[in-house]
Amino acid sequence: MTKAEFVAKVAEKAELKKSDAEKAVNAFLETVTETLKAGDKVVFTGFGSFEVTARAAREGRNPSTGEKMQISATKAPKFKAGKGLKDAVA
Repeated sequence: MTKAEFVAKVAEKAELKKSDAEKAVNAFLETVTETLKAGDKVVFTGFGSFEVTARAAREGRNPSTGEKMQISATKAPKFKAGKGLKDAVA
């Protein structure tokens, strides 16, 4: 499902205009992004949680040359599904 399809579905279910639904979806995405940037966790009980995890620096290999290289430490967003979502999908 693309973002446009998602916005259309939200507009249909919430009985909103597509422009209003798009504003709501964009606000949701911006809020989650800002919260994760600040280092906080976003939790929707029964649905899941978004958080930032730290990845340590490590040594890797260039797949085309086989040369060893250092991969620097980084932070990555992570989503963990909640029980309600897992049960709905299963």
